[in-house]
Amino acid sequence: MGLGRTHAVALSGVEGHLVQVEAHMAQGLPAMTMSGLPDAACSRAPSRIRAAVEDCGLVIPQRRWTINLTPAWLPKTGSGFDLGIAVAQLVVTEVVPPDVAESVVHIGELGLDGAVRPVTGVLPMVAAAAAAGMPAVIVPHANAGEAALVPGIRVYAAASLREVIDLHLAVHHGAAPAPLRVPEPDPGTDRVPDLRDVVGQPEARAALEVAAAGRHHMLMVGAPGAGKTMLAERLPGLLPVLDRAEALEVTAVHSVLGALDGADSLVSRAPFVAPHHGASMAAVIGGGSARVRPGAVSRAHRGVLFLDETPEFRRDVLDGLRQPLESGEVVIARADRQTRLPARFQLVAAANPCPCGRGIGKGEHCECTPLARRTYFGKLSGPLLDRIDVRVSLLPVTRTALSGPPGEPTLEVARRVSAARERQRERWAGTPWTVNAEVPGSLLRGDHWRLPRGATAPLETAMDRGELTLRGYDRCVRVAWTLADLAGADRPGAEHLWQALALRTSSEVAA
Repeated sequence: MGLGRTHAVALSGVEGHLVQVEAHMAQGLPAMTMSGLPDAACSRAPSRIRAAVEDCGLVIPQRRWTINLTPAWLPKTGSGFDLGIAVAQLVVTEVVPPDVAESVVHIGELGLDGAVRPVTGVLPMVAAAAAAGMPAVIVPHANAGEAALVPGIRVYAAASLREVIDLHLAVHHGAAPAPLRVPEPDPGTDRVPDLRDVVGQPEARAALEVAAAGRHHMLMVGAPGAGKTMLAERLPGLLPVLDRAEALEVTAVHSVLGALDGADSLVSRAPFVAPHHGASMAAVIGGGSARVRPGAVSRAHRGVLFLDETPEFRRDVLDGLRQPLESGEVVIARADRQTRLPARFQLVAAANPCPCGRGIGKGEHCECTPLARRTYFGKLSGPLLDRIDVRVSLLPVTRTALSGPPGEPTLEVARRVSAARERQRERWAGTPWTVNAEVPGSLLRGDHWRLPRGATAPLETAMDRGELTLRGYDRCVRVAWTLADLAGADRPGAEHLWQALALRTSSEVAA
């Protein structure tokens, strides 16, 4: 008897896929059939839609309805398809003009009173609609702020199904309201923890600056109360503000998780994520059965992942970090599909020197047996440690450090980090990389960027002794380039290579 079409968006991880919503009404016993792999929440949409339509003073005819969500092979999860299915059915009943409905993407859950309720993941959904060339999208009023962050598509907000119907009729008659304005990114004026608050630890502060300048992964080993957590919490304040493309990536992950603090602004600061050491593999790496959700490594995308008490984490969770540390993404494999999640984070790991925490230095007060110490650090596998560039040991804070002058504030250190990052952007302009930590070792060992044999002699000696792998060699060279950038030098010298090797081997668990 009739066919109505419109569009919605399905999420796979943090990536949106445009979905065509088709509604067909035919003669026969009243029934509603849905196809296209809907989950439990999506498959119960007809009951919500019928009540919402009746609240608007309209009626869904008691006929045989078939709802198809294309592509049929893509799983459809959540209640965000309610609005699209309702509009497709209203096209069949000639309430909504078909020419308008087919050019608009609809996102939102319907309440029984006709209200259009917010859903998670609106930002990547709208971005997918814009990438597919759709001209307009209608979203819940509560999600309007994050939807308006996406350029290149007209965004309309609605609080009820009646408003959606009126909007379609207005567009059909050429009197549509103005779309929402795309806001400018917030440069980020929130207060960040000050590095001046850290007492003593000059070596650790210098190592933190190097890690921030080149986006190098870092391991801190020290006694309880030495300042490991304080240093890690101050790392995001040293990092440059995210540009718009990076901010959209980060905000999309937070949107999928429903963790946006402000719905009308991008996440412009590098995120700081610190999962508990009892977290599961799915909580840290990401996963799920019916719906794959991002884990802590994706929440820390373009920011800092801090693992406090790292040896207390499960070994499989720690080894699960190895792939994202190298590739910058997590691949969750299921029998019928693969989901890719962004995970380009900076790892900061912290650990006590032993289970009792008193084994630093001479360790006169340590009560741990050699077996207990080996078991404690045994969870930090060699392949994981080999991916950590900067390792530093923290001694307990002394009374002399308490009475000494305070260290540099975050603002001063951040200026040097920003200058070093700018040198890296200029050096790697025209390549896929922007920081030294991302540059492949094969390129740094190539003819153009190869360092003199005399400068790399300490690294080659360490390789001959079995103290460095080839990966460790490349990572030391990257750190040396970062040290040269902080010093304003054109190329690393022997002193920078020696310092890079020292930063890699200064921790008591350095392998």
